[in-house]
Amino acid sequence: MPVSWQDINLYNSSFSPSTVHCKNTALVRYFTERLFEKIISCYKFKLPENWAQNFFKYVLFGCGYIGVFNTDRYGVVALNCQPYGFNVYYQPLKIIVANPVLGSVEKNIDVDCVLVKLKDDYKGVIPLVSLYADMMALCVEAAGINLLNTKLSYVFGSETKAQAETFKKLFDRIASGEPAAVVDKKLFKEDGSPAWVMFQQDVGRNYITDKVLADLKKIEDDFCTAAGIPNANTQKRERMIVDEVNANNDDTESLPRNILTNVREGFKKVSDMFGIDATINYIGNVEKVAQNGDFEL
Repeated sequence: MPVSWQDINLYNSSFSPSTVHCKNTALVRYFTERLFEKIISCYKFKLPENWAQNFFKYVLFGCGYIGVFNTDRYGVVALNCQPYGFNVYYQPLKIIVANPVLGSVEKNIDVDCVLVKLKDDYKGVIPLVSLYADMMALCVEAAGINLLNTKLSYVFGSETKAQAETFKKLFDRIASGEPAAVVDKKLFKEDGSPAWVMFQQDVGRNYITDKVLADLKKIEDDFCTAAGIPNANTQKRERMIVDEVNANNDDTESLPRNILTNVREGFKKVSDMFGIDATINYIGNVEKVAQNGDFEL
């Protein structure tokens, strides 16, 4: 059915949060892929051999859920689906799968299929990734533009083409590092003043690339904290104490705990219904992984 622009905006806002969006879409895609990979790399899955692990992870973390059900031809499969129907607690009752090989398939949740969800709200990590990818792309654009704007320029006034070529050679010699350059007195004006002027730019004052790149790192640290990836998330300073780092580590564990709880609950239902074992472990904390193998929250 045709829908209004308000309905379209309401739907899209759940996937792309309202923010200042970067115009360089290729740059945004780069950071989106980088941040998305950063999240899924913190989890290690053990899945049946006939399940495509890359497909499973991208669907689960991208869409927020994946349907597991039995087929006559391929056995138990895990595919992207669309939940629909609600019970008294607004939980989905059924899933519908549109697959080019299987066609249209409808299943009842917890009856002949299992809906493995990533979070309590059945949402993936795309809204989180999109928000920070936009911000990081804007930082990189600002750094690139600032580097261009901080170049020192000169303006030459020329009366003839020959004089213009002389000025070009003069600039080339100076730019190449020669300590002195000799010019003909014809290159000066009648009053003896030089025919060239410096295009004034306060380079030191306008240069903010270092600050932008520092902000870029801070934004990525904030993303890691929100996504559950261990990081210090604090600017380097002399009096930073261990408790501050530990407090940030506590913040990073909130999302992984939610993800592990929901996915493991779904895997248990898969095991009970189909007799298939699947596991998920959190391996984001490299220190604990080094000490204990696969670290489990």
